[in-house]
Amino acid sequence: MANNLPSEFDVIVIGTGLPESIIAAACSRSGQRVLHVDSRSYYGGNWASFSFSGLLSWLKEYQESSDTVTESPAWQEQILENEEAVALSRKDRTIQHVEVFCYASQDLHEDVKEAGALQKNHASVTSVNSTVAADSVCLPKEDESLSTVSCEIPAEQTPSSNPESAPEVNDVEAIEEKENDCNDKTCMQATSEKETSENVPTAENTAEQPKKNMITYSQIVKEGRKFNIDLVSKLLYSRGLLIELLIKSNVSRYAEFKNITRILAFREGRVEQVPCSRADVFNSKQLTMVEKRMLMKFLTFCMEYEEHPDEYKAYEEMTFSEYLKTQKLTPNLQHFVLHSIAMTSEATSTTIDGLRATKNFLRCLGRYGNTPFLFPLYGQGELPQCFCRMCAVFGGIYCLHHSVQCLVLDKDSRKCKAIIDQFGQRIISKHFIVEDSYFSENTCSNIQYRQISRAILITDRSVLKTDSDQQISILTVPASEPGTSAVRVIELCSSTMTCMKGTYLVHLTCTSSKTAREDLEPVVQKLFTPYTETEIENEEVEKPRLLWALYFNMRDSSDISRNSYNDLSSNVYICSGPDCGLGNDNAVKQAEALFQQICPNEDFCPPPPNPEDIVLDGDSLQPEPSESSSILPTNSETPKESPYLGNPEEPSE
Repeated sequence: MANNLPSEFDVIVIGTGLPESIIAAACSRSGQRVLHVDSRSYYGGNWASFSFSGLLSWLKEYQESSDTVTESPAWQEQILENEEAVALSRKDRTIQHVEVFCYASQDLHEDVKEAGALQKNHASVTSVNSTVAADSVCLPKEDESLSTVSCEIPAEQTPSSNPESAPEVNDVEAIEEKENDCNDKTCMQATSEKETSENVPTAENTAEQPKKNMITYSQIVKEGRKFNIDLVSKLLYSRGLLIELLIKSNVSRYAEFKNITRILAFREGRVEQVPCSRADVFNSKQLTMVEKRMLMKFLTFCMEYEEHPDEYKAYEEMTFSEYLKTQKLTPNLQHFVLHSIAMTSEATSTTIDGLRATKNFLRCLGRYGNTPFLFPLYGQGELPQCFCRMCAVFGGIYCLHHSVQCLVLDKDSRKCKAIIDQFGQRIISKHFIVEDSYFSENTCSNIQYRQISRAILITDRSVLKTDSDQQISILTVPASEPGTSAVRVIELCSSTMTCMKGTYLVHLTCTSSKTAREDLEPVVQKLFTPYTETEIENEEVEKPRLLWALYFNMRDSSDISRNSYNDLSSNVYICSGPDCGLGNDNAVKQAEALFQQICPNEDFCPPPPNPEDIVLDGDSLQPEPSESSSILPTNSETPKESPYLGNPEEPSE
């Protein structure tokens, strides 16, 4: 079907990231004919999630795309005299400076395979010790609780300067078939009940046992399908724009969520839990009674700060951290508010920025749990797929691994009139939505992109041990020196369906000042210790052991003016990739703004019609159940303790 598409659509969307997927769903829902294509073989672009071997295959793809870029001149023959072609990029330059380290025990054999995977793609991973670099490859109803690049890759391994310490290099086949990897919701839902039961801690396994810590690299490979590793690390504010959109559009029925269980702070070399709610504050043993009263008084003011402008007007020009010093808060409380509640920059955030962020944090408390945040089961990559599913339900056509050679412009009107795809087919459309990474260097020659530094770690236990081993945590590590950014750490346990039992998946994110490894490795060293054989025998290791690590820089194309791009047609719209922020508001705002330009008089992602209310011509007064009713089942029988979002305006049944 991909090489015999209809020749005309209303909207063509190139790229399946979150903003593009939301726009595609909104356009399809409003009756537009939508074609949604992606040159990649998976949904999500830089918003995607991968199984462990899928991640290795992703790295391999970047190596191959960096080495060879094939050009097909056939499409140039289809450009007419009164037309002009704008070639799109055939090479993804959004990921750079990739470095992989493996610290787990090296017991790999050539026949180690990922359980349940289908053989297709091959990728190699290199084992290293702690000092040698590996391949340096440059919502239930409201108030209910939840139950539960230019990628520079050298062709050869850099040898260690110390032959005795150089680890043995082992290759492992990444045998995940991309079309069936764990970023596909349907394949995971079939096993979610089984895997959830496996991940629930029992009385026997909550105690620390020496054997539990002996995790080998072959175990990680074999259990690779238990991992769902996000390229971008974000959380959902419980009253944020994305949650409201999921509920309004009923797309929430396609996803499941867990509440973040705790918020942590890093102060004076220690990790400690931050009290957030009123109950947490008064039950905290970290705060004195005087501090508890100070904190509650300040947080109460933040909730209604707009009603008392006289109390902050004089401080508007100073930073939020300086403002906190004027509020009779102890250094301990100032640290908690700045880094763990407002989560704003110590150097650049103004007083208004800090008060607004604190109020947003507080108003999100208690909607779905004890913290303001939710995390989608199976990873952030589920969210673009949910909106793609909505688009497909309303008639959108999807083609993955389907590249677009060029946009075709009319020389007279300077408007884009068509695309030419990899098969040489010309497809006409009125509107074209293109993700930033698809534009060529010529189009983006005047743009200076920011970068995001990312690290993905697999560890053997939590950064802050408690009685439960199923904690989901967010931690902010303040900047250690001027000119650097605070590092956001999100730690996921196995009940999020993102890692195998007995491990934690840790995401580190900050705005780049250097390469990802240079930005983030100091924080990794503060929180974790490399896994070595000698430490396995020591049961009292203070820090969690680091089993595997990946560092990379990702392009941040958010907040770039449309005027910065060269020669864009008025009916070509740009979507940015992920930004560095914790939430997803930027993606939703961007999608809604572009949708209003395309369909100015239409509602943005309204709820789908109730299948029982749909009456087709010729139907009897009591029609038989339609196909749409099987596609969009209702959640009326969903039990209260369910990981699904519901419309908070409707009472529970």
